[in-house]
Amino acid sequence: MHLVQPAGLRQRQRPKGRPATQIAPVHSPTVSYNFKMTYQLLTLGIKLGITTSLISWLIGMIVNDILIKTEYYKKVAYLNFIESKALNKIIGINQFKWIVNNTFFRHLNQQIKLEKRSPNLIQLRSEMTKAEVSHLIGFIFVAIIAIYISIERGFLAGFTMMFPNVILNLYPTLLQQENKRRIDEILKVKNKNCS
Repeated sequence: MHLVQPAGLRQRQRPKGRPATQIAPVHSPTVSYNFKMTYQLLTLGIKLGITTSLISWLIGMIVNDILIKTEYYKKVAYLNFIESKALNKIIGINQFKWIVNNTFFRHLNQQIKLEKRSPNLIQLRSEMTKAEVSHLIGFIFVAIIAIYISIERGFLAGFTMMFPNVILNLYPTLLQQENKRRIDEILKVKNKNCS
């Protein structure tokens, strides 16, 4: 007697020539969706980072003008995040300095310019401090927004925002600190010669 297996229990026969372990490729829309989302978050972070960093320059100048009238400003005027010349070289401060001196950035702050004849180093240091503190305030401002964006839109967008912020705010701060250290060394030598 021949038993007929119900249709629901019939096993699918493997096509001839295909090994038992071979699995047909499955094209998942999840992969392309994740790539698209990653790209959108990256571009959002870069755009927001550049925009907010440029806006932060204005905010930094406004807040700096308020701080300069307080006693706290004297402490801020002598900040030194990275005193090591070797470490400054490693992170690329010299390259950044070259970019500032040889591109349109050199026209942004004409107050910070070393005159060849009898430069007023104290006045120059004061202008460098203003630029340094303004950029530092701008850096903190953008960092706060980046934290908010990380919470609202995703960590990748907030993290990417910090790249333009580092270039447009943190590096100028570190550069001015290095310049001020050089001026302080010159002033020390002058004071020793005068005494």
